[in-house]
Amino acid sequence: MENQIRTVHDYLDILKRRKKNLILPVLIVFSIAMFIVLIYPPVYRSTATILIEEQELPAAYVQTTIAGFAEQRLQSLNQRIMSSTKLLEIINRFNIYQDLRKKEPVEEVVATMRKDIKFRTISADIANPQRGGSPSPITIAFTLSYEGRDPQTVQQIASVLSSLFLEENLKVREEKARGASKFLGVETASVQKQLAEIDAKIARYKEKHSLELPELLQVNVSSLERVENETNNLRQRLTTLREKEGYLRSQLSTVPRDDATLLRELKAKLTQLQSRYSEKHPDVIKTNREIAELRNRNDASRSAKNSTGTPPVPDQPDNPAYVNLASQLAGVQAEIEMVRRQSGEMSRKRDEYYRRMEAAPRIEQSYKALLAERNSIQLKVDDLMKKSLEAKTAQGLEREKMGERFTVIDPAMLPEKPVKPNIPVILFTALFLGIGMGVGMVSLQEFNDRSVRNPKALFAVTQVPVLAAIPYIITEKEIRERMNVRKLLMLSSGAFRISGRT
Repeated sequence: MENQIRTVHDYLDILKRRKKNLILPVLIVFSIAMFIVLIYPPVYRSTATILIEEQELPAAYVQTTIAGFAEQRLQSLNQRIMSSTKLLEIINRFNIYQDLRKKEPVEEVVATMRKDIKFRTISADIANPQRGGSPSPITIAFTLSYEGRDPQTVQQIASVLSSLFLEENLKVREEKARGASKFLGVETASVQKQLAEIDAKIARYKEKHSLELPELLQVNVSSLERVENETNNLRQRLTTLREKEGYLRSQLSTVPRDDATLLRELKAKLTQLQSRYSEKHPDVIKTNREIAELRNRNDASRSAKNSTGTPPVPDQPDNPAYVNLASQLAGVQAEIEMVRRQSGEMSRKRDEYYRRMEAAPRIEQSYKALLAERNSIQLKVDDLMKKSLEAKTAQGLEREKMGERFTVIDPAMLPEKPVKPNIPVILFTALFLGIGMGVGMVSLQEFNDRSVRNPKALFAVTQVPVLAAIPYIITEKEIRERMNVRKLLMLSSGAFRISGRT
């Protein structure tokens, strides 16, 4: 029996013989599926599609302060909308999940609503300049769905969720733009304060080292050269004055201090001349004339002193030549003293200029460090002022709702068909599962059945020729059973049609 080869006719006989065992599991599983479909409450879904529109003004004119990719901002907004506070407001507003709220805590109710809300992004391959112009998926829109039992409530909640996304997006963008503008304003004021402090520090440094700054180096060098030239001139002048002083001293030493001494010298000279020459000799005549003039001058001087009553001053030179030389010597000595003072002043100036020039590299290094710090702060101030102006412009852009925004292109509609339960899928699954169970039962029964049901099988077992075979006789009972099976099949077909329409 086990090695018998079955034909199509044999399998048809098995189906006829085991049709009850094949149909019964199908009916049971299908009935259970129909029961589940009938008792399971319908769940409706309403979906809104929201488009992400770029800002109206080109980014080359107004740069937004909202950073990050669209996916990141959408996830951040989704977390804000899905917060317990906002979801509880919606739950209380529409009075949903009444049965669940009576049995479960608030956290479970909120978690259930989060599961009923579906968020999905829509992407498209667009050339991205930031990635070398190669096409890459970029989020251009997203959908918001809500599932529930009441179609009108589902539509209203989906509309509220989409409105919350739009409002929250505008609110968040404006807050971020305002925050960026405020932060940049505070940073700009802080850096400007640093700039004022470094300017004051540079001013104090320049005031303290006003004559040692690097920009005055050439002036100091020129002044030093001028001082050196003046010092050389003073030295030459001092040498000349000292020579003149020596000459006057030598001349003064040969001139008598008073007229009496001079008169004696002239008389001695006249005696010598008279011993050698006559009275008519020019030298004798000249000496006599000088003696006479000297006597007349002495007489006049005594007469003037007697008339004024001024007593004579002892040891005072009265020789005009001596007095003239002495006065010249005094003038030269005063001039020498003045030149010495000037030379000392020039030496002090020269030392001061040398000190300035020696200190110039160190002063220059410190001064350049201050200037470098000042330039760095100035660049930071300029950059922050530029960014602050851009942030204020971006803030105005967001305030006027001209930046990136969300637009509802497909509002939430009133659902007409439930998305759950999926009746065709459930019924078809139940049908295939029932058929599989029926085939399994029939196969198991045939495997365990050792009966001989046709002449071929009998001949294969006994190896004795079969003389005659009595055909199968259908009774009235079997006819009624077949009619009942047909009715059940018709009912099942009607159920499939109904499920297909729904």
